[in-house]
Amino acid sequence: MTAVQVDGLTKAYAGTTVLDGVDFTVQAGELLAFLGANGSGKSTTLKCVIGLTRPDAGTVRVQGKDLGTLQGRAQILARSQAAMVFQKIQLVPRRTALDNVCSGGLLRVRGLASASPAFFAKELKEEAMACLDRVGLAGIALERTGKLSGGQQQRVAIARALCQRASVLLADEPVSALDPHAAEQVMALLAELAHTENLAVAAVLHQPDLAIRYADRAIGLLKGKIVFDGGPAGLTDDVLDTLYAPDSVAA
Repeated sequence: MTAVQVDGLTKAYAGTTVLDGVDFTVQAGELLAFLGANGSGKSTTLKCVIGLTRPDAGTVRVQGKDLGTLQGRAQILARSQAAMVFQKIQLVPRRTALDNVCSGGLLRVRGLASASPAFFAKELKEEAMACLDRVGLAGIALERTGKLSGGQQQRVAIARALCQRASVLLADEPVSALDPHAAEQVMALLAELAHTENLAVAAVLHQPDLAIRYADRAIGLLKGKIVFDGGPAGLTDDVLDTLYAPDSVAA
């Protein structure tokens, strides 16, 4: 099933075209990797999908709903179907891993129950614990996230997305700041979540070797256009040389 459908996505900054009519889909149960040089439009693509950046043209549909036509709470609920994990991990370092994961479910609660971790409902905490267990971190639930390793923090962020009950998980350079072992763990987790939880996962990567090992499909961007869309076996040296050539960034 198509979880994300993007058609004609176009975006320019200060007269420089970053995305030029980009079309793609992300299927439920699929891990899609975005590859390309810095400035090729990878991160901008995910930000347009999640709503952090407004495209100049094009449509974004999440679970069949055109996000550009929705307003108010209907738009908020539709956007909540997609969660994003960043390179700079967006956690509250003084809060516990459990509290951070609980924050993923706050859209479903109202009033005092959402005001402070002290008032989080028992049901929300139980769900958050299950999400931490799903990413292998139930044992550190009461540790402050500021004391955790980078790999652990990234897995807490993924657990928070699970607690949001998102069906689409977008990851913008999720392993760029991690050591090789932690990067492998996070990529293995993203692939497992796609395949066993039927999530649609799209990840911007700077490591083609990780895309080859873990992705079901890869998209290569060059100067804001898709020049490769296929299985990881198609990421030959010639394709990668084209994607990462010195002149591969838009002027």
